[in-house]
Amino acid sequence: MTPQKDIPYYPGCSGTGTSLEYDVSTRAVLKALGLNPMEVPGWSCCGSTPAHTVNHVLSAALSARNLALVAGMGHSSVTTPCPSCLMNLKSAAHKTRDKKFRDETNRLMEAPYEGDVTVRSVLQVIWEDMGYEGIKGMVRKGLNGIRLACYYGCLMNRPPELMDFDNPEHPVVMDKLMEAAGAEVVPFPLKVECCGASFGITRKDIVTKLSGKLLAVAAQLNVDALVTACPLCQMNLDLRQSQVNAANSTDYHIPVFYYTQLLGIAFDLPSSVLGLNRLAVSPEPVLAKLRNNLTDKTEDREAGQ
Repeated sequence: MTPQKDIPYYPGCSGTGTSLEYDVSTRAVLKALGLNPMEVPGWSCCGSTPAHTVNHVLSAALSARNLALVAGMGHSSVTTPCPSCLMNLKSAAHKTRDKKFRDETNRLMEAPYEGDVTVRSVLQVIWEDMGYEGIKGMVRKGLNGIRLACYYGCLMNRPPELMDFDNPEHPVVMDKLMEAAGAEVVPFPLKVECCGASFGITRKDIVTKLSGKLLAVAAQLNVDALVTACPLCQMNLDLRQSQVNAANSTDYHIPVFYYTQLLGIAFDLPSSVLGLNRLAVSPEPVLAKLRNNLTDKTEDREAGQ
């Protein structure tokens, strides 16, 4: 059995609800890679999308509280799967390096945060701790025969001076992970364009326009599926795909996976820990193609013996 390395893990609010499949598949993949996600005890909302528009100090305090909990675990780093959580946690870590600002945030907290906790996305952790060859070595069934377009969204790598990971305008790490898992990755020219994010609630017209543009290009590229690392992006492209179709008179049926779900498939992890049944657009055409390709490869090997 692979020895486990403990890493503090911040799931975020959506990970316990609307993107539960992302959380469970992320935990399963990390454990398969020998990384034990230790959920931060007593974690609370990071402030999500709106908090910083109301009060910068309060917003930073919401995230700094979680960083203080990580420090209380005796650790100096934490990882999260959600780009919005990543942005808020990283922003708080950065802003509280200034003592005056840190003192302001600490006045709002039950326990002070003294700084020095680093924040990485799960995507960054997997890439930096395992790399291409590490992922390739874990593949049991592989994603051979499917065409994927990786969509990063507008938060995962930007602004570059804060996120400090991958290329802010042309990120490639998710592409490389999918290639290591055996998939054909198609260059996606809109990989960092906005999908509409949280406007799905207040301005559906914006989301149907922006997400419709992304789906249109994916359809033109003839991909089997889109891959993402963001709960908001996944929701707009998957759950709201029928709304996009209704608004734009289109008929897309493009599955939208979290990259951890596809890694889990490649690692041959049980479907019960991947949450594939929670996807709105059926993943079955992709899964059937993978099953057929696996059967064909088995028959070819047996014929060659």
